[in-house]
Amino acid sequence: MKWIYDDGGRSKYFKGTTEDCVCRAIAIATGKDYKEVYDMINDYIKQEQLDDMYVENARTGVSKEICTKLLESLGWKWHACMIFGKGCTTHLKSGELPKKGTLIVSVSKHLTCVKDNIIYDTFDPSRNGTRCVYGYYAKA
Repeated sequence: MKWIYDDGGRSKYFKGTTEDCVCRAIAIATGKDYKEVYDMINDYIKQEQLDDMYVENARTGVSKEICTKLLESLGWKWHACMIFGKGCTTHLKSGELPKKGTLIVSVSKHLTCVKDNIIYDTFDPSRNGTRCVYGYYAKA
């Protein structure tokens, strides 16, 4: 699968490395400005956060639960690719994900954006087509 470098617009606002894959993937997939998505995520977390022991934010990581609720509120639907007992059946490679459309793909400890079978991210997360896909979000 082809990969194109894309930071979702983060470099206009921040320097250095961070754990902002959720923010980047949403910005790339929706075409929204990175800072708009960053603020939207943080505002959403403030509304949902119940446990002050671990404070999530758009720059340092977002839980799967918050990510799912946020994306569903934006009109994205989850499509599971992995079923307990079946092992990995879908990989981040050509021919195993829908060829057309924009997807926000969940792999181990990472979200990435795939548009028309091309990965858009700050690095190639495919592991040469061996990376298992847990599932993906697509616009409902």
